[in-house]
Amino acid sequence: MSSMIELRAFMGLADTFRERNWSNPKDVAVQGAMTGLEFLAMLDLAEDAVEVFFVNGKAFTPELAIVKGGDRVALAPRGVPGPYRVLLGFKKMG
Repeated sequence: MSSMIELRAFMGLADTFRERNWSNPKDVAVQGAMTGLEFLAMLDLAEDAVEVFFVNGKAFTPELAIVKGGDRVALAPRGVPGPYRVLLGFKKMG
């Protein structure tokens, strides 16, 4: 049984969504829980394109993120400028 994730993209990843004619936010059907890396593979997004997963407002690296139906997920690309890293809550990651 699948359920939905509400997915948003920031900065350059939002451009990728537009290029693929995806809405932002985009509803994505998932089967059970999956890692951030599995989720990126399912979306055909390169692992190195995403630095941070926000899952229900909490920041995780793609390797540590776990997503499941009902989650609200946002993706931030590599290279987010310093002040935004502080505001978004992932300055000390990596």
